[in-house]
Amino acid sequence: MSSRWASHIIIGLTLTFLIGPFFIIIAAGLSAGDFLAFPPEGLSLKWYLKVFEVESFRDSFALSMFLAVFGTIAALILGVPAAYALSRYKIPYGETIKTVVAAPIIVPGIIVGLALLRYLVVPLNFTITLALFLAHTALVLPYAVRVVSSSLNNLRSDMEEAAVLLGCSRIGAFFRVVLPNIQSGVLAAFILGFVTSFNQVPVSLFLSGPGVRTLPIDMLSYMEITYDPSVAALSALLALMSVLIVFVAEKFLGFSRYV
Repeated sequence: MSSRWASHIIIGLTLTFLIGPFFIIIAAGLSAGDFLAFPPEGLSLKWYLKVFEVESFRDSFALSMFLAVFGTIAALILGVPAAYALSRYKIPYGETIKTVVAAPIIVPGIIVGLALLRYLVVPLNFTITLALFLAHTALVLPYAVRVVSSSLNNLRSDMEEAAVLLGCSRIGAFFRVVLPNIQSGVLAAFILGFVTSFNQVPVSLFLSGPGVRTLPIDMLSYMEITYDPSVAALSALLALMSVLIVFVAEKFLGFSRYV
């Protein structure tokens, strides 16, 4: 009985450690006071409503959505063929290529951001938006390759070979047989890439500029001059959005099978 209670206590402490900050942020956003504080000074929804009134939040949210959606789509356009080639063919130095593809995950984001700033924005005179788009695509690409590769490894290759033997071209077999059977993995890769891109901070911090900032960077800048609970309210809304996306993905796609 003592061991059972000990396990319950450990689980409770673990959940408190993981979920506790989330509830603190929600409560801080509900404060009726003018400054960020916990426990909240009364309860009010005014700061949650103010989030939608701040113009910089609306602009940076639109930019973050653009980068997350189209950057992830670009990563999938590059990553799906790469995952297919690595899974179906014996490519020379295949393991080395996999390591190189995974580099944006392994290398700290600060280093990636500094490198992109130094070799894209400064010498090539790339616009900030284009540099951010390329950076977010590169950051999401490893997730696209790994998740789609996992889905391809679970698909029997003889299904594709049967389609080829029946007269279908290799490309036709991919679009008619392979892609429909790995669509859950592709959607899971899109969701993982979207969440990763939307919440990206280190790389975006280096590449953001005047008037062009992603939402997380805009929130950091906002807190430098204003310390009201609106940032806590926005953080709670973003956390709820991420949790909802992952919950829906797990419910309908079995998200945990791919990550």
